[in-house]
Amino acid sequence: MPTTFAYKVRDQSGKVIEGTLEAPNQELVASKLREMGYSPLEIQARRKSLKDLEFSLGKEKIGIRDLAVLARQLATMIGAGMPLIRALKILTEQTENKRLGQAVTEICEDIEKGMSFAQAVERREGIFPPLFQPMIKAGESGGMLDTVLVRLARTLEKQAELRGKIRSAMAYPVMVGVMVILIAGGMLVFIVPKFETMYKNLQGTLPTPTQLLLKLSSIVTGSWWMVLLGGIGSVMLFKKWVATEKGLLTYDRFKLKAPVFGTLVSKAAIARFARTLASLMRAGVPVIESLTIVSDTSGNAVMQKGINEAREKVRQGINISVALADHPVFPPMVVQMMAVGEETGALDEMLEKMADFYEEEVEATVDALTSLIEPLLMAFMGVVVGGMIVALYMPIFKLITIVK
Repeated sequence: MPTTFAYKVRDQSGKVIEGTLEAPNQELVASKLREMGYSPLEIQARRKSLKDLEFSLGKEKIGIRDLAVLARQLATMIGAGMPLIRALKILTEQTENKRLGQAVTEICEDIEKGMSFAQAVERREGIFPPLFQPMIKAGESGGMLDTVLVRLARTLEKQAELRGKIRSAMAYPVMVGVMVILIAGGMLVFIVPKFETMYKNLQGTLPTPTQLLLKLSSIVTGSWWMVLLGGIGSVMLFKKWVATEKGLLTYDRFKLKAPVFGTLVSKAAIARFARTLASLMRAGVPVIESLTIVSDTSGNAVMQKGINEAREKVRQGINISVALADHPVFPPMVVQMMAVGEETGALDEMLEKMADFYEEEVEATVDALTSLIEPLLMAFMGVVVGGMIVALYMPIFKLITIVK
């Protein structure tokens, strides 16, 4: 799991800034800070105390929609000519999320002390996603903060909408899976033991499926604590494996190639990549910095690796489309559309069209999956539960045959 590091850096004006950053190791923190234009002075891993743990458990979660509403409201007030400080103070009172409201209050205090809006936001990296600071910085320097905030709000709203569609597609299979586990577990604990008592008085050998079912029931009822510990241990080992770089890369590669859901995950990742990169480029954020942010917010380790490798090629003067063409995670259509955008000087517009297209594809895929997966899941439930019932009654069927 990522570790929280406390850092002290010096910015380009010579000012010392302190903050925290989550990363797997200290080297990645230093690299990230240098990419942000800072000179690291001190980086130390911060151990979580019991007090920190209690605080983190009690913290209110800040959702993407909360941030989108904040950005849109702030854009509206600034666009109406309201001073930034006054707009932020109004939002402090209006924001329903208390944790976000506290962060806005602290930002107001920092701005009153002489910091820029972007610097104040950057100090709260755990609150605001990586997309916020560079876009606000570009908006401040270009005198179009309200326009940039509108784009930021739209990007966050699209991300929330995309995430909601994926969750809706995943919810039904998870619900059916839980139901199957509960039904099968209930049968193994309460119903199968009664049949086992009845079959003890019968002479002869029970059918193999019935024997296996009775054995499984005795394991679940007699050694349930071992089953529980085994399940918890498996989950912990899986989480530990996914926390490693190799494990996360393997798991995310599997998600992209998984049957049925792999297409959905892939299209959603491309849509998020295109939408985020378009927003950053339209705001005037430099290409290298934009690619770094897109990499951090990609949500998929395979795509992140591809973007990072492409970014290094872009540093050498290669076009983004050419650099991305070497990675199969980016479909040929994406690469070709980006190449056309670079040739015409309208890459940001092409990326937005691409994001719109893939978001529509995600919606169509979700609809198709819902209609396709419903009968498959019902068939799966029928096979599991029906198979257990047939295995239980096989000796009775055999007895009836003998009597006849």
